[in-house]
This record gives sequence, C-alpha cells and structure tokens, in this order.
Amino acid sequence: MSHSSYDLVRPGTRTTSVVFASPHSGRDYPASFLGQAVLDAREIRSSEDAFVDLLFATAPNHGAPLLTATAPRAYLDLNRAPDELDPALIAGVRRTPHNPRVASGLGVVPRVVANGRQIYRGKITLAEAHNRIATSWRPYHDMLQTLLDESYNAFGQAILIDCHSMPHEALENVGAMGGVRPEVVLGDRFGAAASGDVIEQVEAAFAKAGLRVARNMPFAGAYNTQHYGRPAKNQHAIQIEIDRALYMNERTLAPHDGYAAFKALLDGVIADLAAIGHIGEQQVAAE
Repeated sequence: MSHSSYDLVRPGTRTTSVVFASPHSGRDYPASFLGQAVLDAREIRSSEDAFVDLLFATAPNHGAPLLTATAPRAYLDLNRAPDELDPALIAGVRRTPHNPRVASGLGVVPRVVANGRQIYRGKITLAEAHNRIATSWRPYHDMLQTLLDESYNAFGQAILIDCHSMPHEALENVGAMGGVRPEVVLGDRFGAAASGDVIEQVEAAFAKAGLRVARNMPFAGAYNTQHYGRPAKNQHAIQIEIDRALYMNERTLAPHDGYAAFKALLDGVIADLAAIGHIGEQQVAAE
C-alpha cells in the first residue's frame, strides 16, 4: 500500500504485535522543494536515514507490518510534533516558549540539515508549512496509529520499533574515554516509553547478534517515542539508532562492501524483535 508520504508493506499473516516504522528514510524530493534549496543533491540528503527502509525490509516476512516514509526528512520531519514550527523559517509563526529542537533548526519543517547547513534561501509561508503537514505528516501518523490500534486489538499490546540511523561521529563522546563505542542506541525516554521487560528483550536481540548496545545516550527518542509510548496501557515505543558506518559510506551516501552482510545479520535481529510481540498473542488466546 502506497501513499504520497509513505509506503506500507503488510505481512501475509499478522503474527506479532510489533510494528516497524522508518520515518526518516524517505527520498522522494519534490522538484518545487529542491528549487527552494541552496544545497546540492548530496548535501540535502545528509539528514536522511539512508537505506534504513531497505535494512528493515524483511519485517513482513516475520509477521510484522513495515511503515516507511517516502517524504524526505529535509522536507518534513515525521519525528516531530506538528506544532513544532520554526519562526526563523516560517513567515507568520508566533514565537513560543523555548524548544531546543526548533531553536536548532530541526522543527517539523527543518531549517537545516546535518551540521547546521541551511536548506533555504529565505523563509517559506505558513500556508506551505501547513500544507506539508496536512498532506504528509497527518497521513503517516494516521496510518501509524491505525497499525498500533490493530496490534492492540489483536494481541492485547502494541510495540513500535521506530527505526533510525545515526552518524558515526555522533558516538564520539559516548562511553568511557578511549573505550569501545556502541553500535546501536536504544531510546525509551529513560523508561517512560516502554516497559523494562520490553526494552530488555529488544536489547537482547541486538546483543545476541554481537552488536554493542547502549540506552538513551546520546538519543533517548523524540516525538514518536514520546507520543506513542504508553507502557501503562500496553503500548510501547522504542527508538533504534544504528551506526551508519556499519553499512554505508557516509561521505558518498552509498552502501559499502559490508552492507549485504550487515543486512543479513539484521534480519535475524528483526526476527527476534518480532518474536517479542508473540507474547501478547499467547496472552489473548489464554483469556
């Protein structure tokens, strides 16, 4: 199933309460948007979670739906609240209490890409920002909520695995000085977005594959984790950040020689993550 802002692949048979989503892997850049930008084709992609949708493409083989953005992050950030509007970019927006994401240029309509590089020559209209939210943000989140509701109704719980990638340089100051860096960072808003049991099983799935895992530092999860994580209501959300150096050349934005092997490794992780959601099915069947 496709929409102008997302692709949805459903499994032949839904066997798990887990939903996989990739909000930052979109790469359909509207010509009108590129005409507004001062960045070249490679620079504008620097905030993109390149290939994450492809890395998680086997999720439906393990009984889980996979929702992936087609709208690119530089155009509209699907991991931000719809009211995170940047007055420095959008004409007519009222200034609101300090929001560090908006202040840094990373609101729902981003002003900058990676390393703080400006996207636009000037401002855009409030009408354009609202149009992007109406035509891309809301359809994506309406579908995501639908998938989570389906999980809860069928299995008695819902688990969102929000899939992202992170620049290798983002890990420079993580861990002890001179120590081994993590390769995967799990964000559960420091326990607010997922139960301890769920986050432990997610961590175990990556550790079983030999990947080094950290929690919440430097990424604890943004809007999607905060908004959809309701562990008291059996709805859990965990953000996954994977070091891009594991599978791609960050300078050329192309997969490197280790891509195929890492994708195969990740398929085993995806299978284990999907298996976490079988618990709810067993519980519902026993009631």
